[in-house]
Amino acid sequence: MALQPGDAGAGRHPRRGSGQMRRTLAVVLAAMLVLLPGAALATSPVKVTADSFEVHEAESQAVFAGNVVVTRAGLTVWADKVVVDYGAGGPENVRSFVATGHVRLKTEDQEATGERAVFDPGTQILRLVGNVTVVNASGTVNGPELTINLVDNTTVFSGGKRGRVTGVFTTQ
Repeated sequence: MALQPGDAGAGRHPRRGSGQMRRTLAVVLAAMLVLLPGAALATSPVKVTADSFEVHEAESQAVFAGNVVVTRAGLTVWADKVVVDYGAGGPENVRSFVATGHVRLKTEDQEATGERAVFDPGTQILRLVGNVTVVNASGTVNGPELTINLVDNTTVFSGGKRGRVTGVFTTQ
């Protein structure tokens, strides 16, 4: 189910299934922003824009596609496509958040880019892969893959078989 601007029914609230759609959308938005500190999550509004939004109930999946931008309290995420998978428990059981295509994450003090970002709410691990670049006031780091564990606050750049990690740092 996807409504494009200008489609019949676009801008109107559907009468059937709208409760499930609202629940799905609320959970999808919450899942996309689990990267934020708890206090920010509790008080900040979420804004999501995309060319389309689809819910695939049979696959337990929600898809935002085309120029996706998600903003909330010091975090902005851009991507060509964002897919949220949820488990048998329904939209309240988010299993993963995957952003693909020209992925860019920006916080107040740094910016990261890559080809694909995968976040697992269960493990609180974010992986950014494919020509990863992170830029902040201290410098720039590039590599094939970046893994961030939000539980123990560790960050690992990996080169592996796909290349090496390089960094350019400025002293202040």
